[in-house]
Amino acid sequence: MAKKNLTKGVWTKGDLNLLKKLFLNHPTAQVAAKLHRPTEAVKKKASRMGLKKSKRYMKTLGRA
Repeated sequence: MAKKNLTKGVWTKGDLNLLKKLFLNHPTAQVAAKLHRPTEAVKKKASRMGLKKSKRYMKTLGRA
């Protein structure tokens, strides 16, 4: 199985804007795939930026 090329290191302004736009209402793994980054890297960056999933999104997961 071929390894996916994941971006490491520097977050561009475009990456950060996309992260802000998508993180609230989309699965973290899906956001990571769009950014070509590991899921853990996206979780850490979102946390450092103070981003959280929306209450509406969490309800769709059965969490409120």
